[in-house]
Amino acid sequence: MTAIQRQIENWRSNPLFGQLIRFGISGGISTLIYAAVYSPLTLFVFRKEHAVWAVPFAFAVAVTAGYFLHSRWSFKGHGGRTPGGKQKVQFVGVQATGMALNALITWVGTAVLHLNPLIPLLPAVALATIVTFILNRWLVFS
Repeated sequence: MTAIQRQIENWRSNPLFGQLIRFGISGGISTLIYAAVYSPLTLFVFRKEHAVWAVPFAFAVAVTAGYFLHSRWSFKGHGGRTPGGKQKVQFVGVQATGMALNALITWVGTAVLHLNPLIPLLPAVALATIVTFILNRWLVFS
């Protein structure tokens, strides 16, 4: 077995690595959902300088899909699932943090830098993804 094969086998046997891969796939799906709501709103509903107003609508749709994806697949086998609303409230709180980061980056990109509303999408989603993974793993699904 080569060193590369051993490293790949180590990654495959590490539960955190599996969570990261599943989180990335689920996040990709949530991101597509987010973009599918955000893009038409910024192109046809809100003026360019008010693109940030599309963020809460897009996040509301994406967070709903994201909860089911993350709770049932991304963090499958990690931590517990508490009945009732506490875990859902925590998840929404984590997502709200992601939304705030997303809104800030969108606002800076569109209102301050006067960029096309689609340009801040990638850095906004990337930062929100990193922060929400960490918070979900150690707070919501611990």
